[in-house]
Amino acid sequence: MARFKEVDRNPRFLPIVLEAQLQPGSFGYALDYLVDHQLDLSSLRSRYRNDETGAPAYDPAVMLKIVLLAYSRGMISSRAIEHACRENVLFIALSGDSSPQFTTIAKFVRELADDIVALFQQVLLTCDAQGLIGRQMFAIDGVKLPSNASKQRSGSHAELTRNAVRMERAVIRMIEAHRQRDQQGEPGQVDEARQRRSIERLQSEAQRVRNFLAAHKERTSEKGAIRKSNITDNDSAKMATSKGVVQGYTAVAAVDSSHQIIVAAQAHGSGSEQSVLLPIVRSTDALRTSQTIITADAGYHSEANLRELHDAGIPALIADGQMRKRDERFKDQSRYKKLPDPLYDKGKPATSKKPGLYRPADFQYDEKSQTCICPAGKRLYSNGNHCTVNGRTHQKFTGAKRDCGPCAQRAQCLRHPQRTPVRQVVFFHRVQAIKAARYTERMRQAVDSSRGRRLYGRRMATVEPVFGNLRANKRLDRFTLRGQRKVDTQWQLYCLVRNIEKLAHHGYGK
Repeated sequence: MARFKEVDRNPRFLPIVLEAQLQPGSFGYALDYLVDHQLDLSSLRSRYRNDETGAPAYDPAVMLKIVLLAYSRGMISSRAIEHACRENVLFIALSGDSSPQFTTIAKFVRELADDIVALFQQVLLTCDAQGLIGRQMFAIDGVKLPSNASKQRSGSHAELTRNAVRMERAVIRMIEAHRQRDQQGEPGQVDEARQRRSIERLQSEAQRVRNFLAAHKERTSEKGAIRKSNITDNDSAKMATSKGVVQGYTAVAAVDSSHQIIVAAQAHGSGSEQSVLLPIVRSTDALRTSQTIITADAGYHSEANLRELHDAGIPALIADGQMRKRDERFKDQSRYKKLPDPLYDKGKPATSKKPGLYRPADFQYDEKSQTCICPAGKRLYSNGNHCTVNGRTHQKFTGAKRDCGPCAQRAQCLRHPQRTPVRQVVFFHRVQAIKAARYTERMRQAVDSSRGRRLYGRRMATVEPVFGNLRANKRLDRFTLRGQRKVDTQWQLYCLVRNIEKLAHHGYGK
């Protein structure tokens, strides 16, 4: 029988050279060199007043190294970071065998809000000195992430008031039921301690809602619409994502196309991507040149944004929602969108393809006589011929209920024939001056040009790998802090990690 050397995993003392753990070309080496030789941490050190009295404090440089190394490994919990500082050799080497408690680490991250912008700019200057910022294109995109906030504790002030009233009424009913049981002499039928805890919990929650309503005003959007507030984190917002509605923030980044350096990063709780575009563009003023082009997807497209960019002389390519439909390269994309889900539709009988709905081209429209005949041969009546949408005038027609109700072609004419009573159709005037949407029209022409398509095609290859790296490799799936400033700090820490990784990949500090 073959004999093998014994595998022994018993504890033992091993000589470890901590400095040798930081290998040139690695992220840890680049981080150590950058913090010690490039970053000015005087603002962080000025917080301490223990020159003559008080216990020695942890060096802010050491704390910054620990936090950034942890974020690079997807480690965001302060308790997990404390554990790594005691047992992970790389953390021990980078921190000089320091073992800060999790409360110290959490406090350091919370208080970085006043200095994170300066640190981010210093790292950008180092990246620029290494030739990693090309300034040809800044691609802007964002991702909606949940935060440390309860989605159930959000709503308008009217909705929150109704919730408080509902809880208060529930408390009254429970107290009254308790009083009636005492009078009837039946105390043993209900767990009195459990009911008392329920009453206290409801009273506390109702009082919390009342205190919040008294201390905070109703949130409104830029257009004056009411925006839902949140009791746990009022800076966050309810946002629709591909995986449902989340309570969180939109993390936005502007990425340089040369080496995918993040040149600007902000987290917003507005829930509106359009309102984020201009602030993120302004934050790139120090790096952007007159030839730097800004690219963003349709979520950031609006007439107001395009007008601001045009007036500021900033070249940009902002797609609109119809860009792909106008591109002949995507003319067959609809057939892929309608493919059945192999898992969801497994075992289900194949169904015939639903015929397309009638479009305005299927209606007989006479502009001179201002009449419209539907495919079923019924005449629609006009709602007006000077209606305006985005500066374009059109004529609107609506079918009569006596015609649309019993019509046999409702399934082909209406998207929801069960609840939609009549069909409406709009015909835009062919020759008209576009005034209010002239910047949208200009951008449409720029994006549809051969040069515009070539430049815009680089946007996805520039910004999407950055978010893929942060979300998959760094395990960024949510924000753990509360409040706009703290969440913005956490997002910029992740972006700092990304930029330092790029420095390490290009041999920084060797």
